[in-house]
Amino acid sequence: MSAAETIDLQVLADSAHVDAVLRCWVRERGVAVDGDGIFTAVPGTPLNVSASCTHFSRTGLHSFSDVAVVHPDGTRHDVGAEELLSLLTTGADEQERSLLLRRTRESIRNVSTFAARERSASLDSPLFLDGERSLLLGHLQHPAPKSRDELGADELEAYSPELGGRFQLHWFEAHRSVVAQDQAADAPSLGGKDVHELLAGIAGYSPAPGHVLIPAHPWQAAAVQQRGAVRELMAAGLLRPLGPLGDEWWATSSLRTLFHPDHAVMLKLSTGLKITNSVREATATELKRGVEVDRLIGAGYITHSDPGFTIVRDPAWAAVIDPSDATGGTLTGLDVSLREVPDGVDRMVCLAGLIAPSAPSGPDAWGPSLLARWCTDPVAWLGTYVDRVLVPMLGLYATTGIGLEGHQQNTLVCLDADGAITGGAYRDNQGYYLAASRLADVLACTGEKSSTLAVVEDGIVDDRLTYYLLHNQVLSLVGSMAAEGMADEELLLAVVRERLQAALPALAEEGPAGVRLVKRWLNAPTLPCKAHLATRLAGIDEVVAPLDAQSVYLDVPNPLVVRA
Repeated sequence: MSAAETIDLQVLADSAHVDAVLRCWVRERGVAVDGDGIFTAVPGTPLNVSASCTHFSRTGLHSFSDVAVVHPDGTRHDVGAEELLSLLTTGADEQERSLLLRRTRESIRNVSTFAARERSASLDSPLFLDGERSLLLGHLQHPAPKSRDELGADELEAYSPELGGRFQLHWFEAHRSVVAQDQAADAPSLGGKDVHELLAGIAGYSPAPGHVLIPAHPWQAAAVQQRGAVRELMAAGLLRPLGPLGDEWWATSSLRTLFHPDHAVMLKLSTGLKITNSVREATATELKRGVEVDRLIGAGYITHSDPGFTIVRDPAWAAVIDPSDATGGTLTGLDVSLREVPDGVDRMVCLAGLIAPSAPSGPDAWGPSLLARWCTDPVAWLGTYVDRVLVPMLGLYATTGIGLEGHQQNTLVCLDADGAITGGAYRDNQGYYLAASRLADVLACTGEKSSTLAVVEDGIVDDRLTYYLLHNQVLSLVGSMAAEGMADEELLLAVVRERLQAALPALAEEGPAGVRLVKRWLNAPTLPCKAHLATRLAGIDEVVAPLDAQSVYLDVPNPLVVRA
């Protein structure tokens, strides 16, 4: 690639981040956007920012051009993403602001690197990995979606799904006394094996008697050996690094969940990298939650009205623990959750990858998404999506009180050879809310005294699902389809309204929660939505933050309400 082409990609990547910053800003500050653009004051200064609006979206997926700083004397100068973000965050906590600026700079650099790679995808190829590799821009309403904690160039190449990253796992041999584990009985993906037997088979290595194997992401393997607890275990002979063993695994869009087509399980590993808002290391609750959900599925508590919709199961986990903790529950950063490879995975693609812009097709624009290349009837496709993917998630909430954190990356769409939707799936062992009013039902099923699910008041679950299922999932789909010119946005919003209205009778038979939520979505003038810029500037790690303060939320106009 020539130097000129590289510069073009850097400019294009910067422009994408300018859009993301302005989308955050206008949503979180209530700045009016219309077909002419925006004019907004810079906090604490006499300056203003102006921009033309090249695409207006009621879902918030606006596009801008001619972004400039306007001085009091009327003079203007063009502005890039980093300077724009620096100006608009004037007065914020200086440490968090500086960190965000650095991460945005890094994200821009990474996006330009990802965009330089040529890739092709077709309905004849395995969709799953195509989707995992397609998130070149990442979250389109986050100021630093592709920051990777300053991975070096070689590490970025090896570990990034956007670059086709694949690598061997690094393995540790641990004495059983410092390993905690659990697994659901009769999990099909485990093939009747104990978790440690399965891991040893994956590694192709037999541990010493009284010892077991724990895999680690190679980045994490190096990092944890600098931690005091791990160094003490190694010095005591209770933990021994073995280095790389076994097959090379492919990185998926989360970076830390790894896939290999010849194995019946995926491996979700901890990495201390901070991606978007959170350090991606597992908590003990997260590990246990996957097995609890598996048991609830096995017991018949979690069922689906649509046979095409499934929850991808996480039936087992193992972790090296810090023995100095008397409760035996402190993790060291060496852990693994085993996730089933669902039947038909080659026909599944994550929603985020399906609607993500592809590598630039010219000097001024990103290329079409996988969906835009394959979908011949966008209106019908969207209607089927609401029926077969969104509504089953609402039905699950109505029947069980369990709300799925079904954002784009956690939502899988099942497609046939023609690109038509045949069903959907949800994947995660972390994002399960439980309405407090249904806690007794879950405990009666499991026989336990407590649940690892995220138990919060019903109203909080409603708010979280409004963001994840409506804003982040289906409205992002609508916004992306409209931005690509697949169909008029108002027509697509009408499809969502009609299909949700049509789902009400069936939801009413399953319980009041689904009806309550849908009626709110159809009628409320404003709805709660996550504020990504404010959350980042507040320094909130959403993995460990209290459930009622997990992110910064605000009310925004409801795009589903018909305009007068």
